[in-house]
Amino acid sequence: MIKRSTLRAQVAGALRDEILAGRLPAGSHFTVKEIAEQYGVSATPVREALVDLAAQGLLDVEQHRGFRVHEFTIDDYRSMVKARMVVLDGLFHGYFSEEGPVPVLALDAAVLASVRRRAEAAVRAAHAGDLDVLIGYDLRYWRELSEVIGNRYICDFLDRLRVQCWVYSVPFLRKEHEMAKRLWSGHRVLVDAVEREDAQATRQIMDGYHRHSLALAE
Repeated sequence: MIKRSTLRAQVAGALRDEILAGRLPAGSHFTVKEIAEQYGVSATPVREALVDLAAQGLLDVEQHRGFRVHEFTIDDYRSMVKARMVVLDGLFHGYFSEEGPVPVLALDAAVLASVRRRAEAAVRAAHAGDLDVLIGYDLRYWRELSEVIGNRYICDFLDRLRVQCWVYSVPFLRKEHEMAKRLWSGHRVLVDAVEREDAQATRQIMDGYHRHSLALAE
């Protein structure tokens, strides 16, 4: 028997993927009943899943009408990227302290190997212009890398910002004729720099990542 909490997470995950892929575009309206019928489940876990997505900033609650996919503006996107910059820079600065890098990566080779696998897959997807595959690996890559050198509260915040940035940018990226040229693919070189404890290279790659994200806004 599938637990209600599991159904709640499954429905939330499926809807988040639909929003990220652009199949539920900004401004789309739907009710709990419509989603429950679509997925063949009861209303309660659906309602809880939609409330969870609303708490993540992906849905707006409309009184007596149900839910609507949130519409992010260009100013929202710029602000999210800049907030991400501040937090990520602080995270990496904390790892590369004045005494040198915190020796946490060397202690967890299995996690580092997982991050590297995500990086390799993300780079391949970026070069191929496969946006759907890239988003999934990109989110997992940054989540795992941030968890290795940060704490879960920061990771949760960064994950939420990254999802929101993707939600805003996906519709525009899909209109690009040469999408692959617009996608950041520095995942592998970044994890290489972090692994060899190269603070200067890490900062340079991160600066390029931030500039790339802001350039998309233009």
